[in-house]
Amino acid sequence: MRKIVSYSFISADGVVEDPPVFVHDFDEVMREHLGTVIGTQDTVLLGRRGYDDWASHWPTANEEPFASFINGVRKVVVTSRPLGTPWAGAEVLGGDLQAPLAERLAPIRNAPGGDIGVHGSVTLAQSLLAEGLVDELRLVMTPYLAGAGRRLFDGVPAGALELEGSRSTPTGTVLLHYRLRH
Repeated sequence: MRKIVSYSFISADGVVEDPPVFVHDFDEVMREHLGTVIGTQDTVLLGRRGYDDWASHWPTANEEPFASFINGVRKVVVTSRPLGTPWAGAEVLGGDLQAPLAERLAPIRNAPGGDIGVHGSVTLAQSLLAEGLVDELRLVMTPYLAGAGRRLFDGVPAGALELEGSRSTPTGTVLLHYRLRH
C-alpha cells in the first residue's frame, strides 16, 4: 500500500494556515529537503480550496523545485463539485461521495506508484489525520509565531508520533519527520 505523506509548513505556535505569515527564510537546506520529499511522490491530494488557490498560481509559477513537481504530478482533488479552473493532471476523486474517505482513496493507495503527498490543504490534512490515513508527517517548523490561524492538529484525536528524523537549518527552521502509529 502506498504511503500518504503530509508536508506542512508550521509556525512555532502550531499554525499551518497562510504560511507567508511565518515562512520568511527559505534556505538551501529547506529546498533540498523539499526536493527529497517530493522526489518520492507521484500523486498529490488536494482539498477544494487548496486546488482553487493553487490552480491560479502554480501553472505560471517558477518557484523551484515545487513548481515543476506540482505542475507535472497527478493531482487528485477531494471535492463534490466539478473543477472550474483547468490544470494539467488534475482530477476529482471518484467513488461514492457518502463513502468514508478511506474507501474512496483505496483504489489510489492500492495501485502501484510512489508516495501520495498532501501539501497545503489544511482541512483535507486534518480529515486524513482524524481518520488515521496519514502514514508520515513532514513538518517544516519555522522560528516564528503566527499568533492566529488554523492549526494542523485541531480536531485530530490524540495519538503517538514516532520521530524518524530531525534537522535544523541555517535560518533556524527545524525539519521534522514523523511516522504515525496506527
